[in-house]
Amino acid sequence: MLAASPWQAIAQQLLGAAASDEVGPAADPGARHSVLTSDGVRLSLLERTPAGPAGRGDADAGASAAPEPGATTIVLLPGWCMPATIWRAQLLGLGERWPTVAIDPRGQGESQIPADGYTADRRADDLHDVLQTIDEDQRIVLVAWSLGVLEALQYFQRHGSGRLLGLALVDNSIGEPPAPQSSGAFLRDLRQARAPTVERFVRAMFAHPPPEFLIEQIRASTLRMPLEASLALLSYPMPREHWRELTHAFDRPLAYLITPHYREQAMHLRQAHPQALVEIFEHAGHALFVDEAQRFNRVLSGWIEGLA
Repeated sequence: MLAASPWQAIAQQLLGAAASDEVGPAADPGARHSVLTSDGVRLSLLERTPAGPAGRGDADAGASAAPEPGATTIVLLPGWCMPATIWRAQLLGLGERWPTVAIDPRGQGESQIPADGYTADRRADDLHDVLQTIDEDQRIVLVAWSLGVLEALQYFQRHGSGRLLGLALVDNSIGEPPAPQSSGAFLRDLRQARAPTVERFVRAMFAHPPPEFLIEQIRASTLRMPLEASLALLSYPMPREHWRELTHAFDRPLAYLITPHYREQAMHLRQAHPQALVEIFEHAGHALFVDEAQRFNRVLSGWIEGLA
């Protein structure tokens, strides 16, 4: 018998699927609700609260309930044009222990698509608006992936670290050397042949091909955003040094979960943050928390326990 693929194992553990090659779409891995930003844009959130005493929630139903005072809440911020549902394995896994919220940023997933606001500052303010809806006595661990890394750092510049217990940056450059390759060709291809370019981009995020329904879900979310808005998100005007300085200045516990592409940047990060957790996923793609969901959840859980 052939060994189960990584996705079959994930499906069995997290989705309750049968051990087959065909894994179909599942319901949202949490309760949907929305937040209105300070400039009037409605953002969609997915939230999962652990089952527990005193009516704290029903993990099987994905219900949302008020967490205990002083508890840790995990907030998941996706990357460029990605939907909150890409964090399915984290909502289902981490959400068994901590209240866990995944954000559809403006123009992404099921959030409203405004005409403007696709700047680092506005997206940082959107994140601030979401965090403001979490009770003040909750300790927030922010987990940001890809473009979300930059937006999380910009949030820190504009709003400080006061609400954060820790920050986990997932697989993006943080301004350390060496500089990644320019995205100029990708921007050109998006303008000239958007649909096939997006298709290639989505498939290239994974080292282990996921089910086609997930590819289609992500592809549809990416194409949902207006082209010029998606290009604006890839064209933040800050120099690389801006992100490096913010990372160095961050004054709370930091984690850097990456693929080998950013190994050297992690070495430089350690000089500024000797206590930072660095974990390299040698055999995963850019969406490493999907490719190696169980390991990602285990590493993140251990780090969060140490923060508590």
